Amino acid sequence: MRIYGVTGWKNAGKTGLMERLVTEITGRGITVSTVKHAHHTFDVDHPGKDSHRHRVAGATEVLLASRNRFALMHELRDEDEPTLAALLAKLMPVDLVLVEGYKRDQHPKVEAFRAETGNDLIAPGDPTIRAVASDTPLDLDRPVFDLNDTTEIADFILSEVGL
Repeated sequence: MRIYGVTGWKNAGKTGLMERLVTEITGRGITVSTVKHAHHTFDVDHPGKDSHRHRVAGATEVLLASRNRFALMHELRDEDEPTLAALLAKLMPVDLVLVEGYKRDQHPKVEAFRAETGNDLIAPGDPTIRAVASDTPLDLDRPVFDLNDTTEIADFILSEVGL
């Protein structure tokens, strides 16, 4: 599996870019999975549902399955947060895994940047950021793409990973 990241500070446009990239790349017949890092507690389950009751009762893993999809929930009761590598090992093989977040990991990335957020660029101090997708022109030592030019960004990523 080839791995490429989309990183940036909060409200930089990461999720929108990820969504557009998945649509663009899968539209070319390439299989894609995604990994999204959350910096906060999240839950895909709901109190009162059977699967939630199983988790609250103490199950380490609950696999919820239907005709359309399945979700495996693993409770990290006394465990450290899994590494990106450990999570990637759980995915079925696809052509490309797009990773949102995990800015400190060593996989290649595109940084999403919006000037209005007032945040500094990450790219100048991080060689894993291979390009920047920005809403404003930038003078950098690596490619800068228009944040909304999904086709060009997808072409760059696919070229980088050899697809």
